[in-house]
Amino acid sequence: MSAYRRRLRSDRGAASTQLVLVVPALLMIALLVVQFALVWHARHIAQYAAQRALAVARTQGGTAADGQVQARRSLAALGSRVLTASSVSAERTAARTTVRVDGTVIRVFPVPGLVLHASGTASGPTEKITTLAGGQP
Repeated sequence: MSAYRRRLRSDRGAASTQLVLVVPALLMIALLVVQFALVWHARHIAQYAAQRALAVARTQGGTAADGQVQARRSLAALGSRVLTASSVSAERTAARTTVRVDGTVIRVFPVPGLVLHASGTASGPTEKITTLAGGQP
């Protein structure tokens, strides 16, 4: 067998070629997993902030502004790095209070134009104190 044919059949460099092809794909998969874990975490942060804000805004003496302040405090304490460019909206009527927290999730996966959002909404009846007869105290 000639030396040329032996060189063609040899496995020299096969590991390097496999490494060059497989490692970037594995890294991209790992980054995708981390990115979507951050999206999941950011949704939980937004939902938590909305629930905390609802608890403040729906009370007898609470206002929608009080709920917004509480949501911003919760976001600052938990998710200022994960959930960026956040916005809080609160609406309080005589019957129902609703708080919505939106934001953009920090980007780990290097894809141009990839913008992921997370939001949380909490809604509940507005609390009011009434007497047994149904009137105001």
